[in-house]
Amino acid sequence: MKIYTRTGDRGQTSLFAGGRVSKGHLRLHAYGTVDELNTILGLAAAAGVGGSVAAPLARVQAELFTIGADLATPLDAQPKWLVRATAEMTGRLEAEIDAWQAALPELRSFILPGGTLGGASLHQARTVCRRAERWLVMLQEQEPVNAEALRYLNRLSDWLFVAARAANHDAGTPEIPWQSPERG
Repeated sequence: MKIYTRTGDRGQTSLFAGGRVSKGHLRLHAYGTVDELNTILGLAAAAGVGGSVAAPLARVQAELFTIGADLATPLDAQPKWLVRATAEMTGRLEAEIDAWQAALPELRSFILPGGTLGGASLHQARTVCRRAERWLVMLQEQEPVNAEALRYLNRLSDWLFVAARAANHDAGTPEIPWQSPERG
């Protein structure tokens, strides 16, 4: 199987369940940013994120393929083989956030993104997740989308923040509180 098809050489691409759109379409920005997010999660995993975050991180990477497929398929296309984002997926994120929060020190100030390479990668992933969410909101303003995909991305950004904290905590790396610079 060849990796290139030449079908996109004029700035068009095929959607998952058929049809073609411009490579500049909001839909492609949304699912392309989800793909970028997934690669950053792969970087976090490769950096050795372990402890309580490792298994959920692997599951979230798989779920992001579901989100990407959902976003790559217009809502009115209903192929029988397509799996879309569900409330159960979002619920799992919420349960993990709650469990990590219960085990972490209370947050009393803003913290600087960083820590271990894995923790810092999760912080970066959070910002990319927010960008994917913004693209999806813009797409939703033009055409119907699966509302659960939007809820999932919104919750995932919270999950990534707490996962970064948990990964750094599991590694014994302290958080650095943000301090306002003194004004002269």
